[in-house]
Amino acid sequence: MALYAMGDLHLSLNSNKSMEVFGPAWENYTERIRASLSQLTAEDVLVLAGDTSWGMSLEESAEDFRFLEQFPCKKYLIKGNHDYWWSTAAKFRQFCEKQGFTTLELLHNNCFFYGDYAVCGTRGWFLEEEQKPHNAKVLNRELMRLETSLKAAGEKPILCFLHYPPLYQGYECPEILKLLDRYNVERCCYGHLHGPVIRRRIEGTCGKTAFSLISADYLGFVPKKICEI
Repeated sequence: MALYAMGDLHLSLNSNKSMEVFGPAWENYTERIRASLSQLTAEDVLVLAGDTSWGMSLEESAEDFRFLEQFPCKKYLIKGNHDYWWSTAAKFRQFCEKQGFTTLELLHNNCFFYGDYAVCGTRGWFLEEEQKPHNAKVLNRELMRLETSLKAAGEKPILCFLHYPPLYQGYECPEILKLLDRYNVERCCYGHLHGPVIRRRIEGTCGKTAFSLISADYLGFVPKKICEI
């Protein structure tokens, strides 16, 4: 029984936005995802750290979720900047019930527990968003969501998952890093980075927290094992 994580699957089974146009790193990526997730069991848990489906609505994303549902592991989804299908937790539960999906759940304004760990997360914040006029409002909203998730952990050690990287070479989001430090987050995994910018990733410990990039193309479409019980 293990906890795994991977971000940025960018599934496109019903939306005609295949990532294969971005070159060899994405070649046959859906089948590569199928092959790796087929190795997980019903006892495993998988955190999907944003940009899961290109669908513009829950209905348009249904085939992508059906693809994920075939794998028996429990899956917790975090919002990414391209998850246009994203809805409220209640609407997502209703959608899953209607479709017969039983392994999918949102990690949003909450946390869940895996063994002795609390698993927390939210979308986060990123440099590219700073040019938007509503930047302060969005940042504050993400900070509140992250703190709500971290508070729900209680006294358990925390594993945190974000879509946006809270830091990489030449950039950091001090507000998020302060929260990670305040709540003594042991590990933070993040996605979003692709292509040449992957070279600027931060891997390893900074302050109290160990950081890891988990973008699917960086991982070769094989989910990263975070811990095992």
